[in-house]
Amino acid sequence: MTPEKLTEEQVLTEILALNQWKLIYGGKLLRMIHFKDFVEAFSFLTSIALEAEKMGHHPEMRCVYNMVEFILTTHDAGGLTDLDIKLARIIDKLSEKVLA
Repeated sequence: MTPEKLTEEQVLTEILALNQWKLIYGGKLLRMIHFKDFVEAFSFLTSIALEAEKMGHHPEMRCVYNMVEFILTTHDAGGLTDLDIKLARIIDKLSEKVLA
């Protein structure tokens, strides 16, 4: 079953709570995180891939040396859903632990 797309009002409410994220073209969420080196960045990307797999929700992810980029949207719903918000919060929580 495809999750329901959030309304514009819901997106704006959620984005205010996700201060590390930017709303970009096509109503997607973007966050870039910098790490000390490639190994730390790739390890983090791998940990998020495992979390996303558990959710059955697969974000756009890119690792370039010490930077990881996430773009979140639910393609089947044509925009942002609760799955994207949940994954953004997981990314935030795990990044706080790694970057602390």
